[in-house]
Amino acid sequence: MININYTKQYIDKDDKKAVLNVLNSDYLTQGKYITEFENKLSKFFNAKYCTTVSSGTAGLHLVGKALGWTKNDYVVTTPITFVASSNSIEYSGARTILCDIEEKFNTIDPNKLEKIIKNSILNNKKIKAVIAVDYAGMLCDWEALKYLSNKYKIILINDNCHALGSKFKNSNSYALNYAHVVIQSFHPAKNITTGEGGAVLTNSKIINDKVRSFRTHGVDYTKKRKYNWDYSIQNIGYNYRLTDIQCALGISQLKKIFKFTKKRNEIAKYYDLKITNDLIKLPLSKKHVYNSYNLYPVKINFNASKYNKLETYNLFKKNGISLQVHYKPIHFYEYYKKKYKFKRKDFPISEKFYQSVFSIPIYYKLQIKEQKKIVNLLNNII
Repeated sequence: MININYTKQYIDKDDKKAVLNVLNSDYLTQGKYITEFENKLSKFFNAKYCTTVSSGTAGLHLVGKALGWTKNDYVVTTPITFVASSNSIEYSGARTILCDIEEKFNTIDPNKLEKIIKNSILNNKKIKAVIAVDYAGMLCDWEALKYLSNKYKIILINDNCHALGSKFKNSNSYALNYAHVVIQSFHPAKNITTGEGGAVLTNSKIINDKVRSFRTHGVDYTKKRKYNWDYSIQNIGYNYRLTDIQCALGISQLKKIFKFTKKRNEIAKYYDLKITNDLIKLPLSKKHVYNSYNLYPVKINFNASKYNKLETYNLFKKNGISLQVHYKPIHFYEYYKKKYKFKRKDFPISEKFYQSVFSIPIYYKLQIKEQKKIVNLLNNII
């Protein structure tokens, strides 16, 4: 009897009209809407270059390819992220290093990161990049990360898939002020959707040209062709393109991003005021940060609660509410445990977070009566 999910996309008549326009046109795949969507994303992020791709995962993969990661390279990310962040490192043959999160904001800890970098230098490990995740719409400490990037000559990649519409110092285009590359996802669970889809944004022409080539089978579009079929392929690439249908939907959705994030903030403020159970820690705010609240993660003290985590999940499920956990830590997955010999308690803050966290429902069409139901259950059942 689930009728309130942790998230839900919002599609209106304008979105449907935009898609229908493409279906009635001559081009369904590589038409004008791809260029238009890329241009609008570039403007939104104040980026020189944007390449749309088939998913956020594809974007991360192609960036690793563009940066030339090899088996001798190391890339750092956090345990609290979707597995795509670390899988993209593995795709390229590079090796994954995990850095624990800050307890307050659930994002990568710059102090622990610097210790990892220094230790890697002592052990002759070449850290090429850091993939930092703006978790749930909350921003990493980008000023500290940029300082470390400059100090140790390390590429910064912003896994920004949760944070479209977030702002730093009142700027929604903050991301490329700090990171060399920004990755977006347009999965239905994100703040806007194209069904599946993603984007790579950068101010580097070299990176963008490589990503754009790898996106389409490795075709080199910088070379002039005498004929349409006269491709130049220097490297093997992939079919990671987004379609005109998806881009038309993305253009329509992007128009509503601030309306979407405003509503998410209203719901978050309601939760902040109404969830009064002492066993529950709510997301904290951070100076100069406007959180887009892709997720609203609450941390519950199950040691002092009447119910454990699974029992709590099932109680909500019986009441028609689907909670979710974002995320199972990377070092808990069998592949990573086996390859890197990770053990429990290697990343204590991430593990504590995982043991206590639930993402409660937050999305544009979540009604006030549904919000009240969620709050009452949290206050009374826990």
